[in-house]
Amino acid sequence: MKGKTIGLVLGAAVAFGLPAGAAQAEALKIGIIESLSGPQTSTGRLFAAAAKFVVDEINKNGGFNGAPIEVIEYDNAGGTTGAADKFKQAVADGVHIVLQGASSAIAGQITEDVRKHNIRNPGKEVMFINLGAEALELTGDKCHFYHFRFTTTAPMRVNALVNAMKKAGELGTRVYSINQNYSWGRDMEEATKAAAKVGGYEVVATVLHEVNKIQDFSPYVAKIKEANPDTVVTGNWSNDLLLLMKAAGDAGLKVRFATTFLDQVGNIANAGNTALGHYVAHPYNIEADNSDFPEAYKAATGHYPVYIEPQTVNAVRTLGQALKTVDFGGGDIKVSEIAKALEKASLDTPMGKITVRAEDHQAVIPVVVSKVIENPKYPVDGTKYGFGVVEIIPGPDAIYPVQEACKMERPA
Repeated sequence: MKGKTIGLVLGAAVAFGLPAGAAQAEALKIGIIESLSGPQTSTGRLFAAAAKFVVDEINKNGGFNGAPIEVIEYDNAGGTTGAADKFKQAVADGVHIVLQGASSAIAGQITEDVRKHNIRNPGKEVMFINLGAEALELTGDKCHFYHFRFTTTAPMRVNALVNAMKKAGELGTRVYSINQNYSWGRDMEEATKAAAKVGGYEVVATVLHEVNKIQDFSPYVAKIKEANPDTVVTGNWSNDLLLLMKAAGDAGLKVRFATTFLDQVGNIANAGNTALGHYVAHPYNIEADNSDFPEAYKAATGHYPVYIEPQTVNAVRTLGQALKTVDFGGGDIKVSEIAKALEKASLDTPMGKITVRAEDHQAVIPVVVSKVIENPKYPVDGTKYGFGVVEIIPGPDAIYPVQEACKMERPA
């Protein structure tokens, strides 16, 4: 097995046109600790596919530190225990950077494992790039120097939705909140309440439910009907959003949804005609992208970029920008130096510029508010529906304040 590994490295050196000595260069290892089995599989695999798309781009352009970047997948099986076990395995495998995005609960486990590992192993740090976990605590009391978040948070999404829908005259005065009962869902509920004054609405009811365990949302839809809201705000994702949309569609629920993950594959197909007019706040809308990225991604993966794939691509591309400014001369990789470079990196995208806020390592990213329309340029789910751009909020206008709970200690 060891001989095969050496052969692969030598082969890569030749393929990259590197001198023989470069075969000894330390390769940057990226570990994707994702939900690759269980109810969150569809989301986890999208994160993994998008990350590898960018790593392939970087490797085609010479890799990093004189070697191709290596990507290793680890299945956390959709749980914190699995994530903790896989992080230990990743450390044993020499992984430098961990990627993960599906579930704030899992991200909370990984970020704490990274923090503790780095305290115990100075000089052998691991960095965590958070691709999709949006709980505020991750850049609050759980913030640390080696965690970077390249997605939004509940206030960023809810505030964007409320302002855009109010401007359009489609928010109404009665809002219903339904969310998953964990850190992210509670953040969404609080953000919905906090925006009520600016939005000019009353929160008529709030519901928190178990995460990815409910098979039939029809009783929840019945309660929504009883409350008679104008708008339902939800941060649900994965099966909890797919099944909520299905139940709403089956019941013919005539309520506008303000969502954060409606662009998840399958939601529009499940909701059918009832999806028309629903809103979503997200980091990307393909309808606003005139670059070559959509076609390049389709050529590589067989489909246009969807859901959390574009934000993942942007996160890893920003990492790629940071790597261009770091040179270890083929020697030992110092993760702390990569982290410092990532703080200063920026990426121009069709939605707007992406940077990193050094105080808490929250990415400053644009937020797009979109609405389900008929006959867009890029229909979704094999339907005639897609997402029309309502408004694009620049990153500096969309960002939330640094939380007082974040006490980031920087390396010496």
